[in-house]
Amino acid sequence: MTMPHHALEVVLPRPLSSAELREAVRVLPLATNHDTTRLMTLVRAKTPGRAAHRLRQRLAARLPVDVITTHYPDATGQVLLNLAFPPAAHATIRQAAHEAGQSPELFVKLALHRALVQHASDEADRLDRAVRQLLVGTTPAHLLAAVGHVLTRTPGAAPA
Repeated sequence: MTMPHHALEVVLPRPLSSAELREAVRVLPLATNHDTTRLMTLVRAKTPGRAAHRLRQRLAARLPVDVITTHYPDATGQVLLNLAFPPAAHATIRQAAHEAGQSPELFVKLALHRALVQHASDEADRLDRAVRQLLVGTTPAHLLAAVGHVLTRTPGAAPA
């Protein structure tokens, strides 16, 4: 049985210096974005979680790694997040998870899910208010036509 490769993305808190990037590339092949705040690589491992763990072990001493994610969603549409919390934050999470009767991983997963649901709800409410405000000065048909016009314009084209 062959071991699969997992595409992982590394998010950094700041751009890398040339020396940091050269040092990291000696450990494993990396592709960078334009400002070296995001890296991509392939890591061989049985699971995405093991791949992220292996990548963090290889890079943590060399680079200021914030977050490691799987680049592609799994079969259920989920993306793995690998976070390394500072010791104080980790202790707080562990305590809160214990009080909630959950593992720290489940506690963070559920908290993140709740935050994303709340963000989506807030964004829907904000857009609803903005559309209602736009409808004060126009008709639904004119607003719909204007939205269609904006959405079908070629990106980067000069406004008509």
